[in-house]
Order: sequence, then C-alpha cells, then structure tokens
Amino acid sequence: MFAVGVNSSEKDFLEAFKRPAAIFAGYVGQFIVKPLLGYLFGIMSATVFGLPTPVGAGIMLVSCVSGAQLSNYATFLTDPPMAPLSIVMTSLSTATAVFVTPLLSLLLIGKRLPVDVKGMVSSILQIVVAPITAGLLLNRFFPWICSAIRPFLPPLSVFVTALCVGAPLAINVDCIVSSFGLLILSLIIAFHLSAFIIGYYLPGIFFHKAPDVKALQRTLSFETGMQSSLLALALANKFFQDPLVAVPPAISTVMMSLMGFTLVMLWAKKRSE
Repeated sequence: MFAVGVNSSEKDFLEAFKRPAAIFAGYVGQFIVKPLLGYLFGIMSATVFGLPTPVGAGIMLVSCVSGAQLSNYATFLTDPPMAPLSIVMTSLSTATAVFVTPLLSLLLIGKRLPVDVKGMVSSILQIVVAPITAGLLLNRFFPWICSAIRPFLPPLSVFVTALCVGAPLAINVDCIVSSFGLLILSLIIAFHLSAFIIGYYLPGIFFHKAPDVKALQRTLSFETGMQSSLLALALANKFFQDPLVAVPPAISTVMMSLMGFTLVMLWAKKRSE
C-alpha cells in the first residue's frame, strides 16, 4: 500500500470517486455475485460431493467477507492507473463489512456472527489509509526520496506479499493436507475461478463503451475474485465450534492469492507484448 501511495497522487483518488458506476459494480461483485457463488459451492460440497456440512459453511463464510487488500496491489502491478479505484472499492467493502458480513452469514449459514467494528476500522487505518497517505505525502513533498526508493519497492512488495501468502499456508498446513483436503482445494479453486471469470466478463458487457474497458475488467476481476479470507479464517476459529469450518478459509487464503498473482503475470505479460 505504501508503494501504491508513492506511485500515485491525490488527483488519482479524486478521479476514482468520479466513477460511481464502477465502484458500485465492484460492490455488487463482492457482496452479491460472490455470496451467490459461495452458497452454490457450499451446497454442492455436501449434496454432490458428500463433504461434511461444516465444510460447506466454511465456503459460504469465505464468500461473506470483504475484499482483499492484495487485490489493490494486484491491480497496481497490472494497471497502475486503476489502483486508486481498486483501493476505493476494497475500502468501501471493508468499511461496510461490519454490517454486511453478519447479515450474509445469517442468510447463508444461519448463524449470526458478531464482527469487531473497532477492529475492522483499525485494520483499514493501519493496512490501507496510513501507508497510502504516507506514500502520497512523501511523493508530494519529497519527490527526490520517492525517485530514490521507487526501484526497490516492487521486489520488497513481492517479498511482503509472499509472507502474507506463506504464513497462513504454514499455520494451516495440517488442514490442507487432510484426507479430503484435495477435494476442498478443488472446490475452492472452482469457487474463486468462477468469481474471477464473472468479475472479468460482466463489466465488459456493462462498460463496453468505456475507453479503458479492458483495464476496468481486470480490476473488477481482482476485486470479485480476491476475498479477505484471513478475516473468514478468524471468524471461523472464533465463532464456530467445528474446526472443519476453518479449512476452506485457510485454503482460500493461499489459493486466491496464487490465482490472483498468476493473473497478474499473465495480464502484465500480455500488455507488454
């Protein structure tokens, strides 16, 4: 997020707010398309594949949480001008998740989940607002420092991203290699893949006249396909007695990151050709 701030300006964020239709589309993808997919795959896990009901609840729980901050960095790597728009989308979904996530969990799973409002606000301030503001201020008042550190920020950001993905994998490796872990893995991959695909193609229909429609499609694909699975994992561990509920969020944390940054490599390479 600091790297995004260093490479952006206040005008970029003001321009992002001038696209309410795109922001609304990101919100729809996050809290309507994704929960519908979560409900579908959650039901399929039990009725079609015979997995325990708590596994389906875990998949649904993943679909109820807000967007992942990693989607902002994925957008920045693929289409830098779209990063402020992605940040606005993710911040909006995170800010309203304190109300929407408990409601969706009640509708889909039948369990009311209390969400820590202060904790989520604090998370937004620490993870998004503070580093971006620091980067913007540094770029505004000390541009020579930004010019000096800018070449080092991409590899540093990739390293930090690797830690964000690797830590949950290491902590939850026992769940992932469980007897039916491979089947859950396949369902999670299909779940996120469906979200990435829908997030890409639907904006192409509704925003086909936009001059930057392809960049917008990629941005909304990241926004729809990447969830704050760590939040889902924390909620599963705290509010569900059955440990199986935590398995899909643990796998999702890793897979949505790997799938998102695979798309980054593919799309970035395609744009450079």
